[in-house]
Parts: sequence; structure tokens; C-alpha cells
Amino acid sequence: QVQLVESGGRLVQPGGSLRVSCSASGFSWDILDYHAIGWFRQAPGKEREGVSCISTSDGTIYYADSVKGRFTISRDNAKKMVYLEMSSLKPEDTAVYYCAADAWGTCQRSARGGVGMDYWGKGTLVTVSS
Repeated sequence: QVQLVESGGRLVQPGGSLRVSCSASGFSWDILDYHAIGWFRQAPGKEREGVSCISTSDGTIYYADSVKGRFTISRDNAKKMVYLEMSSLKPEDTAVYYCAADAWGTCQRSARGGVGMDYWGKGTLVTVSS
């Protein structure tokens, strides 16, 4: 059974840094390698936003304009993990962060908010506040 589990969310002060992780189980490592993995966030009362995505199949890395230069995505297929390193955090980064996998293998769906992604985690809450 395929499962994505996010972890690492917590309260952090503005200007701080945080790494959230996405663990993928139920994939063999070679099948996971074909999936693009995206990070999304949703704040209360706001639409879901595609934050970042990483694709092994076409080498694409995508960042939303709102996080460019502050967030870094990486993946370790052998460990079946995808990470989102966040720095210079702002209160407007407060949201539930989700990871999702796309069997298409590209970041197109991630860049469009994640409609059609194949697998989703349940999210981890990141709160940026003093």
C-alpha cells in the first residue's frame, strides 16, 4: 500500500529555518524514481498552493515565486525520502504542508496546484510566529 507521511512541522520564529520531510512507503525504489514529488501548502481560508516539486525523470525542480531563494527541495530515492528545507521563514508561510506523488513524472501538476496528483500525505503543520 502506497503511503506518504510528512513530518517535521512545528512552531518557528520569523526568520528561522525548518526542514520538513516526506517519507514514501509502498513504492519500490525504482518505481518511486519515476514519480515527481511535490510539496504543497494550504493556509486557513486560502487555496492550496504548489510550493515546490522535484522530478528525476526530466530533471525539473520547480519553486513557486513566493518561496524562490528561500526553500530548497531534495530527494533521496534510496531512503524513499523527499525534503523541503525552508529558511527566512515568514508568518505568511504558516500552513499545513503536504507532499504528493505524480506518476506522470513531471512537475506540471505541482505547478498548477496539484490537481490530479496520484498520492497524498496527510500534512504537517508549520507555524511561523513570534
